[in-house]
Amino acid sequence: MTYFDEEYIKLLKRILHEGEEVENRTGINTIKLPEHYFKFDLRKEYPILSTKQTFHEKAILEMLWIWQVCSNDVSWLQDRGVKIWNEWMIDDDGIYRIYEQGSSVTEYDPDREVTVMDPLSVPISDPFGEYTAFEPKYNDAGKVMTAKSRIPGKNIKTAKWYGKEYAGTIGTAYGYITKRYDMARALINSIKNCPTARRKVFSLWQNEFLRTAVLPSCVWSTEWNVYKDTLNLEVHQRSCDVPLGLPFNVTQYATLLKMIAQVTDLEPGFVSYSINEPHIYMNQLDGIREQLKRAETYEYLIGKSDLELLHEERGNLIQMKHLNKESAEYKALDTDNRIIDMILNPTTPELILNKDVTDFFAFDNSKELKDIKLVKYKHMGKIPMPIAQ
Repeated sequence: MTYFDEEYIKLLKRILHEGEEVENRTGINTIKLPEHYFKFDLRKEYPILSTKQTFHEKAILEMLWIWQVCSNDVSWLQDRGVKIWNEWMIDDDGIYRIYEQGSSVTEYDPDREVTVMDPLSVPISDPFGEYTAFEPKYNDAGKVMTAKSRIPGKNIKTAKWYGKEYAGTIGTAYGYITKRYDMARALINSIKNCPTARRKVFSLWQNEFLRTAVLPSCVWSTEWNVYKDTLNLEVHQRSCDVPLGLPFNVTQYATLLKMIAQVTDLEPGFVSYSINEPHIYMNQLDGIREQLKRAETYEYLIGKSDLELLHEERGNLIQMKHLNKESAEYKALDTDNRIIDMILNPTTPELILNKDVTDFFAFDNSKELKDIKLVKYKHMGKIPMPIAQ
């Protein structure tokens, strides 16, 4: 297992043992902690999980969408096979629809309508309507706007009006902010022209644009410093879906650090990671138990001799020949064999950047990611985790 695996498993156990179960806006309870911290040395290891597969290409593409392309247009991701933001995309009529999930689910009614609320009806000082009620949105004829479900079988819960100018986007979040403040270019210029400056702070949390952001940035701030020819990064996250978001986020910002270091002629150093309210949704517990079981299996098998492991691997392969690949038994044996291979043939994952690229904005951002390659990455297979909207 990787160092990230070891630290990640500790966090999962800490949440399960110390965490508090609470309600939240999604309708699916979470188990949460108040805080957690990580620190990764990129000179020793590229942080990526092996206890479950991390789809690193999709993670890196999302990062480039935010920091290089500086976009809030979901179609850019969709064109590259990335569906991460589909749930939060504003419809072509300018409305963002939220659907029932968890304990809020009721019997499906295709005729159900909800009032469309206006995010701009609350003051900037209360962007999420925590003490000021959202007001209805009125159409040009002076009538209150309403919305129905667009997903068969799912009831609409609430709806917000953002305007047709934001159709197909996530509103004024993430890439919208990096573009407005030209953050990547400002960062690179600061590193090159004033490496000792202590003001390399870039915040995606801009109060002026919170009301019109479908999902305000979870990773909201980065701080950068140069020390003895190495570039270091401090990442701050206001909220963290540990099973789904954290594996992506750590890999993304490790990649961003390596890319920025390369184009500023520095070596990548530390990524320090500060998380507020790391949490697990209750409907993710089965997946978490599977991941913890894999870690325990790894620790058990690593104590066996190579000969014993080879014998067990061959036995598993024989059994797998007679099983349906979609069966739970087949998947369990496949996972065990992946673990055995990791023990018998250990590798350390490496992220390789095209050394000829000296301009951050010139790195290839096509689906193929021609200038960014992950090598020597072994994992124990994927674990599906549900999304909470």
